[in-house]
Parts: sequence; structure tokens; C-alpha cells
Amino acid sequence: MIKARAYFQLLKFRLALTVAFSSAIGFLLGAHAFDWGRALLVMLGGLAITGSANTINQIYEKDLDKLMKRTAKRPLPLGILSVAEAWVFTIVLGVLGLGLLAYCFNPLAAALSLISLIIYGFIYTPLKQLSPICVFVGAIPGGLPPFIGWVAATNAITGAASIGGWVLFGIQFMWQFPHFWAIAWVLDEDYRAAGFKMLPSPGRKDLRTAFQIMTYTLLLIPMSLLPLQFGISGKVSALVAVVCGVLFLMQTFYLMRTCTKKAAMSIMFGSFLYLPIVQIALVLDKL
Repeated sequence: MIKARAYFQLLKFRLALTVAFSSAIGFLLGAHAFDWGRALLVMLGGLAITGSANTINQIYEKDLDKLMKRTAKRPLPLGILSVAEAWVFTIVLGVLGLGLLAYCFNPLAAALSLISLIIYGFIYTPLKQLSPICVFVGAIPGGLPPFIGWVAATNAITGAASIGGWVLFGIQFMWQFPHFWAIAWVLDEDYRAAGFKMLPSPGRKDLRTAFQIMTYTLLLIPMSLLPLQFGISGKVSALVAVVCGVLFLMQTFYLMRTCTKKAAMSIMFGSFLYLPIVQIALVLDKL
């Protein structure tokens, strides 16, 4: 029972579910007709692949996790699971997820998922100790899930049929920056203990960082209007996206005024609300 719970913890289930949810959103928006069963299959594939990537992350950061209060009680730092057991779990999850996408949908969706897994597990993870550019690199696999869902529905990564997928990728890619940096601001003490360089250069909790968070949040507003421009969804979801974007932006102004952890935490929670609300609005508007 203890080991079963430890394997579940390796998934980072809430994070993995959020990622998988956005892939299902991409599928529903890309499909000609709503098929909730196949959307669930995309979600399951995304959950398995994200769980695999999350486990790779924890394998490489096993010793670093011991240095941070937030992660010290994870299964690998505590020795509940061995590294070998974690690698087996990673491979099984990855193969199952990629196989499901390739067999039930198309090889393109599986290939994009494999690229996302490699970037997150083997490039973004070691970069966290080297340079703040890790956030840009991490934003690529972070933004890919809705595009992967779109490709699962359309089997296209180029041409007119792929435009909607690229738009969804762009929105989620841009969202990653205020999301990541707000988390990095809140957890700065823990991250510094492990040597992670997550805040933008020069890596301080100051007005320069707050300004960059505001800038990317501001860019989200015109980005969120592109689904209307390209006929992916309608005016109602565009209005929802603009309202949510403005509210999200107002939180960044508070951070710029105060440069406090409380303000950064507000942005962090705001980011968790912004993305699913906008994505659900897109699907409901299409309905």
C-alpha cells in the first residue's frame, strides 16, 4: 500500500491531470464533432506521458529534493522507491501513453508527445540549475498539450488544418511565463537552496521581474483573441478570455507596486484559474 501510494505521488497527479485536461480541450476544439470518449482517451494518454516526464524529473532531482522543504518527503528522497523502480515506472507509463496515442489516433500526436517528454525530462530539468532560460525551454512542453490534442483530432501539424493547434499552443506557451515566474517568486527560498535559477535574469524578486511577468500577461490578451480571428470559437469565449486576461493583468500591477510574496501568490493562483476557464469557454462556445 505504501509503495502504491509512492508510485501515485511520482505522477504529480494534479499537475499531470491539468496537462492532460488541456490536451483533451485541444482534441475537442480540433475535432469535427464532439466525441467525449475519444477526448478521454487523449486525456489518458497525456496523463501517462506527463506522469512519465514528471518521474524523470524526480529521478534527476532526487538529491536536490532533499534540500527543499516542499519536496523532501517525496518517495525518492525518502527511499520508499529506488531509482531503478522509478525508471521502470517511467518507461511503462511512457510506452503506454505513446502507444495509446499512436494506435488510437495517429503517429504525429505520439511523436509530438515524445518530443515534449524529452524536452521536459532531459533538457528543461538539468537547465534549472544552469540558467533562467530553463523557463523558456520548459514553456515548450508546457504549451504543447492542446496542440497534441488538436493533432490527435486532425493529423496535421502544417497547413490550414493545423492553424488552430498552433494558436492553442501559443496561448498556453505565453501563459507559462507568468505562471512559472509567480511560482518561482513564491518558492524562491526553496529553489535557491537547491540551486535552481528560475526567476528571469538577474534572478531577483524585484520590479524588473514583476515587469516581465506583467509583459507576458499583457501579451496573453491579444493572443486569446486569435481563436475568434481564426474561427476556432466564437465571440462569447473571446469576451471571457479578455475579461479573465484583464483581471489576471491587474494582479501583476499589484505585484509591480508591492513586490511582495502575497502579490506573487495571487498571480500564481490566478494563473491556475485563468487557463481552464478560458479553455472551457472555448469548448462551450464551440458547442
